[in-house]
Parts: sequence; structure tokens; C-alpha cells
Amino acid sequence: MATLQPVRGTHDLLPDDARKHNHVVATARALGDAYGYGEIATPIFEQTEVFKRTLGDTSDVVTKEMYTFEDKGGDSITLRPEGTAAVARSYISGKMQDQLPLKFFYHGPMFRYERPQKGRQRQFHQIGIELFGVADPVGDVEVIALGAQILEKLGVQDWCTLELNTLGDTESRDAYRAALVAYFEGHRDRLSEDSKDRLHRNPLRILDSKDKGDRTIIEQAPRFDAYLTPAAQDFFARVQEGLTDLGIGYTRNERLVRGLDYYCHTAFEFTTDRLGSQSAVLAGGRYDGLIGTMGGPETAGVGWAAGIERLTMLAEQWPAQARPVTFIPLGEAADKALRKIAFELRGQGIAIDMGYSGNLKRRMARANKAGARLAVIVGDDELAQNQATLRDMDGGEQRTVPLAELAQYLKN
Repeated sequence: MATLQPVRGTHDLLPDDARKHNHVVATARALGDAYGYGEIATPIFEQTEVFKRTLGDTSDVVTKEMYTFEDKGGDSITLRPEGTAAVARSYISGKMQDQLPLKFFYHGPMFRYERPQKGRQRQFHQIGIELFGVADPVGDVEVIALGAQILEKLGVQDWCTLELNTLGDTESRDAYRAALVAYFEGHRDRLSEDSKDRLHRNPLRILDSKDKGDRTIIEQAPRFDAYLTPAAQDFFARVQEGLTDLGIGYTRNERLVRGLDYYCHTAFEFTTDRLGSQSAVLAGGRYDGLIGTMGGPETAGVGWAAGIERLTMLAEQWPAQARPVTFIPLGEAADKALRKIAFELRGQGIAIDMGYSGNLKRRMARANKAGARLAVIVGDDELAQNQATLRDMDGGEQRTVPLAELAQYLKN
């Protein structure tokens, strides 16, 4: 019989991996709290329409990557490929428009059927934040600043570059879209099949093409800045000024785009060259048209998401793991005595590891491997004197403590 393995593109979070994963989440949650972002948790699957409306029928995610199935009731269900649409659905179904502005932090698994590679899995995990109801550039600056501080706190900011661009307002985008269509029509015969398909439906997505032939054509494509309205120029200038005021450096990337019409104004990515082809670490932008597209009330929105796996691959420094105290009972009577003390201490948050089997030497070796700070040894001799032997696992010194005082001693 073949050995059972994880499904391709998935991985187990073993204890050390889980500790790093949880540290990323805890760091983001703590900074989110400092900015006033409350935690939200949405289901890992939604009605398929939630993502079709938001990601677009022509996107690779919808056409190639979504895990979609029909449930027993005949409904089309999709495992969420990203978090923003689910949070927006929650805002709409929860009728929260009278509570604006709203700030949300989320984390959890996402699912995309992609070719697995370094930094890209079919089940992956994200942290993300969404800000609803703030149409001013201060919202863009705030979410970028929060992302930058999370990266700084995780110790990866020095390896990341903030790339920034503007997608303009509706008038800007309409003018630029027309210019792109006219330009690419002149090179239609040389475009890839995917780009030909997108030419009239979603021409901005051609700028994202990785096809070598497309990239050559894209180099000479019209620049968005030439089509920005004065209002769009002012919005972007205020975002840049706000980042500069906070000391957050950035690089302008005029080719950084979002293909769907509900995106506007700011687009940004924190990128790195340390993860091979998967350069994006944290990415987001403004999406004032998203909630209206989903059938909700027109609501300004801006946010980002970051891959937890990629962050853990980048980070090098992690908080020291809590060191337990190892109890080593030698005999049934000692086991009974120490188990009661362990129950009390564990209830107060003190990590107690019980060294169950083997001789004293083997149990001490396991305590050392577990990183124990102290070993508490109780055998017949100690029980006869109602005391425990404590051994310092770092220096090797030993002392005795009355059993009746052991819990208080370890608490202190």
C-alpha cells in the first residue's frame, strides 16, 4: 500500500513552522489593533458568484485556478482564492454601511490551483487588512504604513522595496484604456493569444503579461501619466507626500496595474529579490468600485494582503521559544504528587513537560532536547523528605525545595 502524502501543493504546519506562522499573525494582529483594525473571520468557501463578480470572468484566477464545486444542494461553491471579496461580501450581507469607516484585519488559508513552486502553494495563508469608507488619500497612506510597520517588526523590511503607482480616476482610466486599445490594435498580429483575448475586454491586463513577445510590445505602450486628470494627479501627489512625511521610501513603477475597473488611484507592492520568481510579499491598492460591483452600496475601499509563507521564508530572527519546566517523577507515588502540581501550574500558564518513561539519564536527555529551563526530580528519597530536587539545565546546579512550596517557587 502506498504511503499517504499531503495533496500536491499543500503542506503541514509542524510545531516549529506553526510557531513562526503564529508569530507572523500575532505581529500583524497587534499592529492592526494599534491602528484600530478589528479582526474578522469569514468562511473559507463562498458562493462562486462572490469571486466571479470581483475577479472578473477573464482573470486567470477565475478561468484556471479556482477550486469550484457543486454542493449537495446544487449550489456552486468556491474555496476562497483571496480575502478581500469575502470581507466585502460580509460588509454587504451584514448591512454595515451605517458604521463607516470600518477597519478589518483577517488571516487564514486561501486556495488556488497553481503549479506549486517556492513561495507558491495551492493552499496558502494570508494576512490582510481592509479599510472601508475613507475616500481620502490618508486612507492609502495609513494602510501602506501599517504594512510597512508589520514588515519592519518581522525584520524583513530591509529586503523589501515598496513599488507605487497610480491607476487614476474613472475619467483617467477611460482615456488610457482607449489609448491602449488603439496602440495594441496596431500590434495585434504579434500579441499572444491571451493578450488578444484581453484586448477589448481588459486591455490593462496585457500590461501584466509575462509573454516575452508581449513584453517587447508593452515597452513602447502609452504611459498612464499622460492621461491622468488633475484630480487624479493631486490624489497621487498627496499619497506620495504622506509616505514621505512618515519616512517611508518607495519606487515608482508605472507598469504596476490592476486590470479590473473597480480599482482606482493607488496600487502598491512590497517586493523582494530573495524569493526567486515570487517577488511580491505584500500587495494592495484602492478599490472604490468593488462593493458597488458586488451589488452593495457604493463604498470607498483600500487594503492589502500578504502571504504568510513568504514572510516566514524571508524572516531570519524569531522570538525564543518558551522554555518549559520538566517534571521527572520516579515511581507511581511521585507521579501522582507531581501531576497535581503540574495541573495547577499549567492552569496558570506555566509550561510543564512531563518526562514519563525511561531511566533518569534518558529522561534528562529528553528534557535537554526540549530546551527545559529546570528539571524537577522526585523519587522515593525526595518523597520521604517531602521535597523535590531542582536541577538548573543551563549550569547544572541543584537545590531542594519542599514539595508544599514547589508550585509557588516555580511561579516566582
